Amino acid sequence: MGRRMGDDRREEIIGEAAHLFARNGFHGTSMDDLGTAVGMSGPGLYRHFSGKEAILSAMLIDISERLLSGGRQRVSAHDDPQERLAALVAFHVEFALDNPELIDVQARDLDAMTPDDQRTVRRLQSQYVALWVATIEQIWPEVSAEMGRAAAHAAFGLINSTPYSARLTRPDMARLLQRMATASVTAVAEASS
Repeated sequence: MGRRMGDDRREEIIGEAAHLFARNGFHGTSMDDLGTAVGMSGPGLYRHFSGKEAILSAMLIDISERLLSGGRQRVSAHDDPQERLAALVAFHVEFALDNPELIDVQARDLDAMTPDDQRTVRRLQSQYVALWVATIEQIWPEVSAEMGRAAAHAAFGLINSTPYSARLTRPDMARLLQRMATASVTAVAEASS
């Protein structure tokens, strides 16, 4: 079954919203601003979304689903836990480099979503983190789940905070982030001993 034109328009709206929300903040962006960015009236957006909060929810639920799906694919593609960790790190680095605006919006505007949508995002994020924790525990069985979770979040923080600050080429930045994130996760074994 092919994609519908309305799906493409929704994705365009979400993409422009990510740009505007990252630049101006969720509360600093109006439906009229969004409409102008996609070449339609602010009220015309209501044919696609019930409001600005619905756009934010679609955006942040989608990013969480994409992270979880991509993480699951990397885990299932590798039997060796070390290779699995390398694949998870590489995937997250590429995701962060491809989507810095979405990461900014999620970090800053998650609380603007409805409580139900916040719970959905947090559930998806928790499942994504669990992929990392299970991999860490397979490599270093002496590491507790709490320590593995802290190591995963430390790696995410490093990866997610860097795309805007670096002045390196994308391949150089990707290599640097992969090495640094891997080193930060590897340090969990020393911290646990």
